[in-house]
Amino acid sequence: MKKLLALVLCLALMAALFVGCQENPADPTGAGDDAKTIKVGLICIGDENDQGYTYNFIRGKDAATEALKAKGINVEWIVKWNCFPDELSEDANLELAEAGCQIIFNNSFGFEPYMLKIATQEKYKDIQFVACTNEASWRDDYPNTHNAFANIYEGRYLAGVVAGMKLQQLIDDGEITAEQAVIGYVGAFPFAEVKSGYTAYFLGARSVCPSVTMKVQFVNSWSDATAESNAASALCDAGCKLISQHADNSTPATMAQSKGAYFTSYNNDMIDVAPKACLVGTRIDWSVYFAEAIEDVVNGKEIPQDWMKGLKDGAVALTELNKDIIAPGTEEKLAEVEKGLMDGTIQVFDTKTFTVDGKELEHQFALDTDGDFNPDKEEAVFDGAFHESYFQSAPYFALDIDGITLLK
Repeated sequence: MKKLLALVLCLALMAALFVGCQENPADPTGAGDDAKTIKVGLICIGDENDQGYTYNFIRGKDAATEALKAKGINVEWIVKWNCFPDELSEDANLELAEAGCQIIFNNSFGFEPYMLKIATQEKYKDIQFVACTNEASWRDDYPNTHNAFANIYEGRYLAGVVAGMKLQQLIDDGEITAEQAVIGYVGAFPFAEVKSGYTAYFLGARSVCPSVTMKVQFVNSWSDATAESNAASALCDAGCKLISQHADNSTPATMAQSKGAYFTSYNNDMIDVAPKACLVGTRIDWSVYFAEAIEDVVNGKEIPQDWMKGLKDGAVALTELNKDIIAPGTEEKLAEVEKGLMDGTIQVFDTKTFTVDGKELEHQFALDTDGDFNPDKEEAVFDGAFHESYFQSAPYFALDIDGITLLK
């Protein structure tokens, strides 16, 4: 009976572990006998099989590991997969802290409140905790909590230029009318991060296709493959000729192709899954931040409480162009726009390029990520542009501009 009871308890424990965040074993890189070694934690909302958001973080992790190995730094990663923004992510932070990780990265927006429950405990004050894409940690009083995000709105603008070039080609070739140049956008939530992205994308498209309009469908989830596919399908049925997304999976790409629409991706090159639809994609290269932060911790240096870099730093990039289907002249136009973004002659949110309720934007406080006005923040409009991610890394552009329709 005792043996049977022990077996039952063992099986119950295994089942409990299975429903929590899944973990991979420590991953030593083998940088050599003289290498400095650091143990690093990474908490992910999905896994590499999503071929989108989490997969992009894993690419960043692997590239950073190789770059640090070349500098004599050996990284042992412990990755927690398929966590959710609830007590599971709190437990994951605790487990990684107890496992001896010196720095722990949280890869999803909703993880930060749960991360802070662990990071702010006295016993973990020497461990660095990072909430990627968030905005609370850099303003708190704890030196071991950090935020990080890249200026992905620059990449969105560039991807929008590629999309606009294709739509203008379809107009010029007589395949669609100017009024039919409609983009459908699958958005996760109506948060500033998503609104900033699709607005930048739309402005990039309109800079080369003046008649373009956009419809946005929210799925109210960061990662729901079925909902994302259904949203893309509905947008195509509503007349959208091109689909893009701010959601974690590749299903909008495959749906767009099945409906005969074009597509641009986020986080990953999706040409393999939709070769007849996918024009290009844009992504954050997280290896830039991972390598910088980990090296600083190894060398005993403070890491920034709020980190932001962009296109000119290599932290934002486009994926490969699908040269079989992009519009003629796309590569040359991209080179021109990239140069303008890097030297500042092109501002993504140039206030002369959009209106809100028919009026040009003249005044706007920087916004919190939930879109609420915060008068303690700085004036975001100056020198003729709304300056996104200037005062904090997390996006705060949450305006609804003319030309974009939000669907119920």
